[in-house]
Amino acid sequence: MNTRPEKLTGHSLDLAADKRARLKQLFPTVFTEIVNAKGELTESVDFEKLKAELGTFTDLFENRRERYGMDWPGKKEALKLIQTPSCATLKPCREESVNFDSTENLFIEGDNLEVLKLLQKSYYGKVKMIYIDPPYNTGNEFIYPDNFSETLDTYLEYAGLIDGEGKRFSTNTANEGRFHSKWLNMMYPRLYLARNLLKDDGVIFISIDDNEVSNLRKLCDEIFGEDNFVANAVWQKAYVANMTAKFISNTHDHILIYCKNSTAIRLGRFERTQEQIEKFKNPDNDPLGPWKAENLSAGKYYSAGQFTITTPSGEKCLPPPGRYWRCNEATYSKWLSEGRIWFGVGGAGRPMLKKYLSEVEEGLTPDTWWQHKEFGSNKEASIHLKALFEGQQTFDTPKPVKLLNRLLSLLNDEHALILDFFAGSSVTAHAVLDLNQQDNGNRKFILVQLPEPCPDDSEAFKAGYKTIADIGKERIRRAIKKLNADQNGKLPLADAAPQDLGFKVLKLDKSNFKQWQALPPDTAPEKIIEQLKLHVDHIDPKASPEDLLFEILIKAGFPPSEPIETQTLVGKTVYSVANGGLLLCLEDEITADLINAVARPEPMQFICLDAAFGGNDQLKANAVQTFAARNMGKEKHNQIVFKTV
Repeated sequence: MNTRPEKLTGHSLDLAADKRARLKQLFPTVFTEIVNAKGELTESVDFEKLKAELGTFTDLFENRRERYGMDWPGKKEALKLIQTPSCATLKPCREESVNFDSTENLFIEGDNLEVLKLLQKSYYGKVKMIYIDPPYNTGNEFIYPDNFSETLDTYLEYAGLIDGEGKRFSTNTANEGRFHSKWLNMMYPRLYLARNLLKDDGVIFISIDDNEVSNLRKLCDEIFGEDNFVANAVWQKAYVANMTAKFISNTHDHILIYCKNSTAIRLGRFERTQEQIEKFKNPDNDPLGPWKAENLSAGKYYSAGQFTITTPSGEKCLPPPGRYWRCNEATYSKWLSEGRIWFGVGGAGRPMLKKYLSEVEEGLTPDTWWQHKEFGSNKEASIHLKALFEGQQTFDTPKPVKLLNRLLSLLNDEHALILDFFAGSSVTAHAVLDLNQQDNGNRKFILVQLPEPCPDDSEAFKAGYKTIADIGKERIRRAIKKLNADQNGKLPLADAAPQDLGFKVLKLDKSNFKQWQALPPDTAPEKIIEQLKLHVDHIDPKASPEDLLFEILIKAGFPPSEPIETQTLVGKTVYSVANGGLLLCLEDEITADLINAVARPEPMQFICLDAAFGGNDQLKANAVQTFAARNMGKEKHNQIVFKTV
């Protein structure tokens, strides 16, 4: 009988182990036990059995090396990096947040690779839309650590959170032999992890220019699958040619669109602009309302569409050469009797079919040419951002809010969770807040931004913004302030839900709990004793209770945006998360009365400090049995999970 609680793992989701577990559920017979090189018994996959299960048979080409696919130097190491869990944490920063206790929006400052790993447990399959505007690899942007296998420590040294040996994030210059490979090594693990976070009907939009669009397309085909390619939209980012262009002025960017599952995705339509609505007129006072004339002929062959039409003025009309009327004579006669055929003001024009505004589907089917009039431009975005910062030019080439609003409108989901892990100036957050106010939506955002230093000679630095992350946070604050000002004096709608005009700031940092380091078998006894001493009290003494709370939330698989209430049970402080789904006690002492009080409401999980039992194994065993008694007769997914940390 088990007398010890589970230990909360101190790392993010182990993706390799998770995939093996999923594979084992589908094909349990392909797993076998083998003895590895160290003489240890371990579990392995019998790939020949797996081939047989899948009905894959060896053929003439089975052993050939040639394979269709994308490959580049470093890809194998990038895949290993994906499978390396993170032991980091996200520390709350109340003083930089707005409405910290009530908001569900997040701004996370840190290396997005580490952050994406930490989000796997909490947000796996929950994100409806991802928008990213990653580095375009033009040779002068920050890319990732020089040695991309170094993750958390590299970031902490870069951010000045620990002393180091000069490890740094670097630019990727075009004269390096691995110019494209380095960019692919940066993007591959991030997109791989991002896909896990998408809902089954989720969609990702990626801004890119001509420099890497072909590589990005192949990369996304591999990660998301060719069948899940939706479109390559071309956005008119500028409407005036650059007169200094070497050959042809570039006035567009690409936005690659992929989905998680093409059979589940349901994209909406773009709302008609006022200019498009005004194309519908009613010059003849038609009782069906405004209409516009459409060609009655079509190019596709239709044998019944070859007949003569006589206009009110007596003119005889046949379809133009190589074209056919889009209806037969009977349908034409019906349309004519209903007043749906238009021959011009004098009745002598070629027949046209009326398309009524009242009968068209709401909105327009999106196409892939996104003009600046409807989607905004870089210039418009710069002007907007400059006005928001009261004349300060804080960020180069921001994306327009109008563009993001159009993307959000395709979701048909006013409660969508939106992720942007190359946040930049935080245009995604601005657009979410703006659109929520327009349609009373309840969309939430998660933004991630590296604290990339602003150049010393930049306007942003001179204005007091040390990093890009500082600019992004300030933009959200200013957008919220403006939206609050706009709401003042307006009567709220009767059924309008309160708007979430806030955001939590979280910062990537090392764990608040010392991580046990595996030691080789030949480690000297004094070294083992030294490490054991380090873990007698494994909690960082500088960590606040809130720091511990948020780390445990993330490692337990609860989003840091969940509502948290503080309760007092039998004299002990207990945190109730997700309406009681998780009960968490960080007190230094656990009592039997507290265990009974916690078990009574039957939460999904209860977590406490292992040290709080004070070495009393009997008390710990009794706690395990208390929860086991509550779990008797219940399905596994309904049982209380008891863990210590």
